[in-house]
Amino acid sequence: MDTLRIATRKSPLALWQSEHVADRLRQVHPGLEVVLVPMSTRGDEVLDRSLAAIGGKGLFLKELELAMLRGEADCAVHSLKDVPMELDAPFALPAMLARHDPADGFISNLYASLDALPIGARVGTSSLRRQAQLRALRPDLDLQDLRGNVNTRLAKLDNGGYDAIVLAVAGLERLGLGHRIVARLNAPEWLPAPAQGAVTVECNGDDARVMALFAALDDARTRACVEAERAMNRALHGSCHVPVAGYAQWEGENLFLQGLVGGVADGRLVRAEARGPAANPDALGKAVAQGLLEGGAGELLAG
Repeated sequence: MDTLRIATRKSPLALWQSEHVADRLRQVHPGLEVVLVPMSTRGDEVLDRSLAAIGGKGLFLKELELAMLRGEADCAVHSLKDVPMELDAPFALPAMLARHDPADGFISNLYASLDALPIGARVGTSSLRRQAQLRALRPDLDLQDLRGNVNTRLAKLDNGGYDAIVLAVAGLERLGLGHRIVARLNAPEWLPAPAQGAVTVECNGDDARVMALFAALDDARTRACVEAERAMNRALHGSCHVPVAGYAQWEGENLFLQGLVGGVADGRLVRAEARGPAANPDALGKAVAQGLLEGGAGELLAG
């Protein structure tokens, strides 16, 4: 029997995503045996410092890429928002699965919304993008770092360490924890990370067998949106070191892309938006990035 090995992080969410991809593969290719190869990454192991401080989200990929290069796995599954804008050779993304809800969720055991938080309330998130938007909406809040997997973060909230935390809706719902969301943080007031809510597959682009196996799992509508968002981020040279948000939606044959760059220190937000043909998401992303730079985002990015 033909076998495919999927490298994955060991967190519950990463395992859920990898099993989801495996199930879809088994449906499309009934004769295929799919096995998971769980691995620990530096991004999972170092939890006492922010991701930006230890090298960025790419830390979640490196060990999985090395496993592929060593021949221990045929592919890897990632949250697309964790995948760097530029992949190292020889890697490619043969499939971007249909996107889940891209929004952020507000989670609190005491307060029904961001507006309901008292002055000086402690809000946990290590995302610079979320911190900048929180600072813009509620400059009085005490923003504190929060690392770890979804269950770890919820436990820290439940133990009284925070008055509220912000997490991706998709991750919570995938783990059956959607009931913990007390309010959704929605566009246009609040924008998610580029590609948030989308799961992708990474493999050696020269491996024709693996590329072909995943072709049927690629969702064209999702790919167009996330490619516009990622093109914007790439043009801004964005990473987890800078607070960049982006969200593209379909409008007929066009995409509507909203972008944001924020300042963590002062909560200043620069916004831009544009519409363009879905057939050319790269041009749309670059146009919104240009609008952000013309609006003063360069100063925030440099800072």
